[in-house]
Amino acid sequence: MKKNLLDILCCPTCKGDLELIIEREENGEIIKGKFNCKKCKTTYAIDDGIPKLLPK
Repeated sequence: MKKNLLDILCCPTCKGDLELIIEREENGEIIKGKFNCKKCKTTYAIDDGIPKLLPK
């Protein structure tokens, strides 16, 4: 996943802003990490470069 996608992503549950936590990055792409919603405190994983932004 590319970092510039953060500008267009929001929490699918409440539409709040997401905070990005990077655990592993390669060649400017996020391979593993997570998003934390600043509003509803829901966490969404990023695995193998794919954000799992499914509503709970």
